[in-house]
Amino acid sequence: MKKSDRQAAIEQLITQYPIATQEDLMARLKAEGIAATQATISRDIREMQIVKSPDDDGHARYTIFKANSKNEQDRLFESLHDVVTGVDRVEFMNIIHTLPSNGNLLAAIIDDLNLPAVSGTLAGHDTIFVVSPSVAVATEFHDLLLQHVRSEDEL
Repeated sequence: MKKSDRQAAIEQLITQYPIATQEDLMARLKAEGIAATQATISRDIREMQIVKSPDDDGHARYTIFKANSKNEQDRLFESLHDVVTGVDRVEFMNIIHTLPSNGNLLAAIIDDLNLPAVSGTLAGHDTIFVVSPSVAVATEFHDLLLQHVRSEDEL
């Protein structure tokens, strides 16, 4: 099977079904008559920018991260306002606390912007570590983040 056909099938499956793991995805693909190894699925997930995000019921599921017609920086600022519960800076790192199940999605948005203030991110369920090239740059990035985070009154 061609890669493009397999990836189209993956996109269709994660849109139709609440798939949360690579094993679930492999089982769905197998049911559709598509055989693929775990390494291939992992590569497809990375190439297709598939991330886990909460569905309407709050359960994690795969979704494809796509930059809509909206400016990517505006998407970042909107996401910061919607899901960030706090930001701490420690030396050259910013620690961003999010609502549960939003760490990976917000980190993907930050990564896709290729900001000079971001050397790298490490995301978990509700926490993101953002490494900056220096303390000064991390401080500027921290101030930018805080401008777009909900105030205590809104939480």
